[in-house]
Amino acid sequence: MICLGIESTAHTFGAGIVNNNEVVSDVKDMYIPPKGSGIIPREAGIHHIEKSTSIIKECLEKADMTMKDIDAVAFSQGPGLPQCLRVGGVVARMLALKHKKPLLGVNHCVAHIEVGKNCTSSKDPVVLYLSGGNTQVIAFTEGRYRVFGETQDVPIGNALDMIARSFGLSMPGGIHIERLAKSGKYFELPYVVKGMDLSFSGLATEAIRQYKKGVSMEDVSYSFQETCFAMLAEVAERAMAHTGKRELLLVGGVAANKRLQEMLNIMCEERGAKFFVVPMKYSGDNGSMIAVTGSIYNRPIEIENSDVRQKWRVDEVAIDS
Repeated sequence: MICLGIESTAHTFGAGIVNNNEVVSDVKDMYIPPKGSGIIPREAGIHHIEKSTSIIKECLEKADMTMKDIDAVAFSQGPGLPQCLRVGGVVARMLALKHKKPLLGVNHCVAHIEVGKNCTSSKDPVVLYLSGGNTQVIAFTEGRYRVFGETQDVPIGNALDMIARSFGLSMPGGIHIERLAKSGKYFELPYVVKGMDLSFSGLATEAIRQYKKGVSMEDVSYSFQETCFAMLAEVAERAMAHTGKRELLLVGGVAANKRLQEMLNIMCEERGAKFFVVPMKYSGDNGSMIAVTGSIYNRPIEIENSDVRQKWRVDEVAIDS
C-alpha cells in the first residue's frame, strides 16, 4: 500500500509517503513564532495554508510519484490546535475527493507510537511520549493503548519552551536548554510526581524565578533537565514494573534530547530491559508517521465523518478491531 500522510496538528505542516510501511519521501516546514512567544494558532494555520501545496508537491516529486500512484490519503485528525488541524483536514479531503482515494483519519499520538515501533525492533513497549503538547506514559493492553500516567498541567516540551522564552531564546526551546545544560551545575528544584502523574508548571515557574534572581541560564537549564528527566524515568520505570513489559520506547519531539536518552537507558539497563528511541528525523511531527499509521490500520472514513477532533485521546482509539 502506498499512502500519503499529512501532518498539521501544531507548528509543523508535513507530508510523507510510505510504500508498505517504508518511508520513501518526507517533507515538512515549521512555523516559527515571534521571539519570546509561543505558538500563535491563527498564524500557524496561515503558515500551513501557505506551505501546504508546495510541501505536498515536493513530497511527491521526491518519491518520483504522482497522485495516481497513491492508494490512500491519511491525515492527522487530532488531537491538536483546531486552526492547524483544519488546514490538514481540508487539504486531505480535497485530495481524496479530487483523485478518488480513500481518506484515513489518524490519531496523532498513536502515530508517534507506530512510527517509533516501525523504525525500531520494539514489539510491546511501555511508551514514553514527550512533546510540546503531550506527556504520557502509555502501554498496550486489552485492545488499546492505555495511559498509565500523564502531566497534570503543561507538557514537558511546553515547559522547556517556557524556560527558553524566559531566557529570550527562540522556539523550539528544548534544543537551547539541552545545549546550555551541558555546562551547568545542579541546584534543587521542586520534584513533583503524584502517583503516576507529573506536574511541570510549578517547577518551571520556580526555575524562571531563580533565573530572575540571578542564577545562570546554564545552571537553571541543567537543574531543570535533571529534575524533569528524573521524574519521567521514575514513572516510566513504575509503569514497566506494573505491566511486566521489558521494553521502553521513547517518542515525540523531546525524544531527541541526549541527556534524557542517557538517563532512561541507565534505568533500563538496571532493570535488564531494552531501550529504544525513535530516530531523530521522526521524533518531531512529520507526515511519514501519519502515512505509516494510516497504512497499518487502513480504516477509511467518509468525508462527512472526517471532522477534526481537537481532544482525541490516545486511549480512545480501538487498536485490535
